[in-house]
Amino acid sequence: MFGLEALDLARIQFAFTISFHILFPAITIGLASYLAVLEGLWLKTHNDTYRDLYHFWSKIFAVNFGMGVVSGLVMAYQFGTNWSRFSDFAGAVTGPLLTYEVLTAFFLEAGFLGVMLFGWNKVGRGLHFFSTVMVAIGTLISTFWILASNSWMQTPQGFEIVNGQVIPTDWLAIIFNPSFPYRLMHMATAAFVATAFFVGSSAAWHLLRGKDNPAIRTMLSMAMWMALIVAPIQAVIGDFHGLNTLEHQPAKIAAIEGHWENKGDEATPLILFGWPDMKEERTKFAVEIPYLGSLILTHSLDKQVPALKEFPPEDRPNSTIVFWSFRVMVGLGFLMIFTGLWSLWLRKRDTLYTSRPFLYLALWMGPSGLIAILAGWFTTEIGRQPWVVYGLMRTADASSNHSFMQMSITLIMFVVVYFALFGAGLGYMMRLVRKGPKISEGAETPDGGPGKKRTPARPLSAADDSADADHGDDDIRVTKEI
Repeated sequence: MFGLEALDLARIQFAFTISFHILFPAITIGLASYLAVLEGLWLKTHNDTYRDLYHFWSKIFAVNFGMGVVSGLVMAYQFGTNWSRFSDFAGAVTGPLLTYEVLTAFFLEAGFLGVMLFGWNKVGRGLHFFSTVMVAIGTLISTFWILASNSWMQTPQGFEIVNGQVIPTDWLAIIFNPSFPYRLMHMATAAFVATAFFVGSSAAWHLLRGKDNPAIRTMLSMAMWMALIVAPIQAVIGDFHGLNTLEHQPAKIAAIEGHWENKGDEATPLILFGWPDMKEERTKFAVEIPYLGSLILTHSLDKQVPALKEFPPEDRPNSTIVFWSFRVMVGLGFLMIFTGLWSLWLRKRDTLYTSRPFLYLALWMGPSGLIAILAGWFTTEIGRQPWVVYGLMRTADASSNHSFMQMSITLIMFVVVYFALFGAGLGYMMRLVRKGPKISEGAETPDGGPGKKRTPARPLSAADDSADADHGDDDIRVTKEI
């Protein structure tokens, strides 16, 4: 079917499951730190707005955290079922790294998550805040170990091969491999940016419906400050990451740029748009800017970037895919920077919360961070091909010996179950967002803080049908305006 083989279906299945999974940890990482900041600000200022936002986003965090855990377990099993040869070859490295993630990050998160979600009226303020901070740190530690494992597959170090298996010889070299620092910073920052636009989009949606209160304004303000500061930082990190990739994975850079051959001593141009053709070995309809490729990728005007024709055809990544996935990521990054700058301009004019064109932009930018993460992940993983462990093991040699029929059935099952299960979860999470934060009325309120009675923190009790009914007319009005 469509010229696909069992190996192709195994790759599609893993890409499908990881595409679902990566969205949840990204939001979990950002929301956990956001919650820690909100509770810290509430403890410092005693401003009830921060507490109200904490209760609101903690429910969304809980649902998102649960879906992330479930989707992650499925991926772990695939290493044994669909990629057993890879596990046999590199399991001595990847196995311990994933185990360290469970023993440190997951246990830390699990140990304090219950106190964070259900201990608001049962423990003191200091202990509750400590629990929130520990959960936030746990998400970052989890990112550390996952990225260490994946980065080792990109730039393997600290090992020797004995009897066809990777044997660790230097764990520090394995963990802190050449690409790890850049990939860790890039992914963690991407999670913060994605969360900022998710939060900002939620606030914009409520403001467009006419729901204007201090909590909604605080959501938008904090999100836009994060976008203004972190989005440009992400661009700088991406530049350093690109230089590192050029050093260690030049074929990936050549594929990303759609750059097929160098001409004499000419500097490498930057191809803005085009269509890389793997069969004809050229980029059709190329729109180029002379010298800019060399300037961006080598920080000089005369150095050349390695070209795809310098590598054997069997060692070339699919330039058609990574060329465009990279440009989707970068294009969205520029839009994020623009959104942050526009918010600053509106803030100075005191129209940040009333400018409808900006609010519509902020609304539609809500999923931009997650889309950029997916595009970047596709660029990274497809750009590594045809290697599963770069330079050591090809993807074709890593898969299990399954038939085309077996992989077809399991892929269809994954698609159906994932869309049904996680589609319902995402739908429920959006209902929570639509309901908005509950606003306290006065200082003496049932939601007074740890040790006092309050509305239950159970995520599944947070959304009800009234959330849709109360604002039905507003929904119709905003939909028409869009």
